[in-house]
Amino acid sequence: MKTTLFAGASVGLCMLASATAASAQSIDYGALEQLFNEPVTTSATGSPQRATQAPADMQIISAADIRRSGEVTLPGVLQRVAGIDVLNFSAGQADVNVRGYDQVSSPRLLVLVNGRQVYLDHYGLTVWASLPVQMDEIRQIEVVKGPNSALFGFNAVSGVVNIITFNPKFDDLNVATARVGDHGQRTVSLATTVKLGQAISARLSAGAEKQNEWARTGALPTAASLHDPRRLSTALDVVAQLAPKTELRAEGSWSNIQEDSVAGGYSYTAMKMITSSGKATLTSDTRLGQLQAQAYENRLTAKYGLAGGINWKNTIDVVSVQDLFKIGAANTIRLGGEYRHNTLNTAPITGGKVSYDVWSASAMWNWVVNDKLTTTAALRFDKLSLARTGPFPARIPLGDNKYWNRDINEPSLNLTAAWRPTDFDTFRLSYGRGVQAPSLTELGGVQLGSGPVYLLGNPNLRPTIVANYEAAYDRELKNAKLGVRFFLQDWTDLKSGISTAAMDFAPTATTAPGFTYRNVSDSKMKGVELIASGKVAGGFGWRANYTYTDVKDSLFPGFNAVQRYVAFAQTTPKSRGNLGVDWSGGPWEADANLHYVGDFQWYDITNGALQPVKAYASLSSRVGYKAGDGLVFAVGGQNLLNARQQQTRGLQAERRVQFTVSKSW
Repeated sequence: MKTTLFAGASVGLCMLASATAASAQSIDYGALEQLFNEPVTTSATGSPQRATQAPADMQIISAADIRRSGEVTLPGVLQRVAGIDVLNFSAGQADVNVRGYDQVSSPRLLVLVNGRQVYLDHYGLTVWASLPVQMDEIRQIEVVKGPNSALFGFNAVSGVVNIITFNPKFDDLNVATARVGDHGQRTVSLATTVKLGQAISARLSAGAEKQNEWARTGALPTAASLHDPRRLSTALDVVAQLAPKTELRAEGSWSNIQEDSVAGGYSYTAMKMITSSGKATLTSDTRLGQLQAQAYENRLTAKYGLAGGINWKNTIDVVSVQDLFKIGAANTIRLGGEYRHNTLNTAPITGGKVSYDVWSASAMWNWVVNDKLTTTAALRFDKLSLARTGPFPARIPLGDNKYWNRDINEPSLNLTAAWRPTDFDTFRLSYGRGVQAPSLTELGGVQLGSGPVYLLGNPNLRPTIVANYEAAYDRELKNAKLGVRFFLQDWTDLKSGISTAAMDFAPTATTAPGFTYRNVSDSKMKGVELIASGKVAGGFGWRANYTYTDVKDSLFPGFNAVQRYVAFAQTTPKSRGNLGVDWSGGPWEADANLHYVGDFQWYDITNGALQPVKAYASLSSRVGYKAGDGLVFAVGGQNLLNARQQQTRGLQAERRVQFTVSKSW
């Protein structure tokens, strides 16, 4: 019986996908989710797929999962996923990575909102509070593990987080939320959709929040270096049906945030950021396939309370085209091209500008060999041309713009074979090669000093390359799902932070000594993930995951892993996992999740030396009640087991509790 249902659902999925593509270009994720009784992705290949059938190790977090969790931040939601590492440094700042190698200003995770890059190019990091999206307007979050640049785009090195919002064309979303809690927590948000005639739909969202910073428990950080986090953001999403087979989607957003940020390896500083973006996507179904042209611009103003004040302005412009088409019923091809221009001013010594242009070409081939075997091959080639203009301060090393006249040429590759011998078993083998380009700050955006000594960027940095080998197995039971993943990673030319403990540029007759970013290490990692979830009688559900990783660093001669902030063997926990339960009955629902992180070491707030962080468990929970007329009342909290908990060597995470009221109409 289940075989028949599965076959019917698969046929229905294909029919609905074809119908959707024929009449419009947006994907109706809600209809697909109802048909298949689970979230569906189109991100990897452009065609609807279940997560277990996608050519990447992907987990989809649904809107219902987000609501039930009671988490109030995206990192809080993400840390429930197997293999996701989250470092919580303050009430506002968290750094996220996949399967280890997490660090301050983590640069390896590509984060997208509806396909637009939202990680910030000046450092190559993601400031999660700056994302202009409200929790209520997220339809699903796709978490992709391993290097997937060839499938998802530029700099997708350790993984991808793709946030997909409700589409105003298909989703009638109207919800207002207010939240109050201890420690000064206050949040309000609104998301509403409108129909402007038969052809135009729009969604407007906005939100504001504030809270108190985590309390100090020692002499450092000082009170003067800490500030309460604040956030304002808004976004507009408009979909216009220009013709039966042609659609235009325009998106704009703005955010303004303040939070405490860990600077360098271990000290705290205030950080203020203003982001704005505009994006337009034109999609049309033609005899040549589904053609898409997209353009967006991201603008960033970032202010750091370091060295008397560092102010950076970063602008990125991206234009891309692609053609998605089929050859017969079994072969899906995607061809694409992309151009991006990225600029950053030098700071705190101003006057210069660092930029690069990237030309990219990509191709993807998804081949359904038969009803049991599917293969996917994707290749991308990036050519990055670096440049610098403007003057230099006196006696600075590399004080000539000619050093920036260089190109970086690198391919990315993804290969996957998925075999489904039965309706209940899926095996997947995959290989990925990812390329992490140096950030603009690393390439020369930072200039600090007064002549006796300088801190500066390095135009000669090589990109970091990672190769990932993975074998996965998923088993579907009557009321449960089980999965296991084995993976190996090989990193070459890892980039360091700036350290003043060892000189990088010796003084000469015409230049001062200097310190910079360097390629300092190779590294290898092996690991395994275990994933399980299921339903039991009485409206109860359960989930569990466990990840083990073992990292081995190989430092280049003359470098110290701790001083250069690349001691990943010590700072990556070997074990972490989650154990969760949820329940729903009538108007009530409840959820609880226990998050565990094993022993590891981190850079101490007092001197930057590695100090132990003992294994810890943190509990988050929520109880919600649907009162009718669209009203929902909920009580939730995070870090509920302890008033304070040492999760890094900086500020201690605090217990926080919230009361939430939301109204839908």
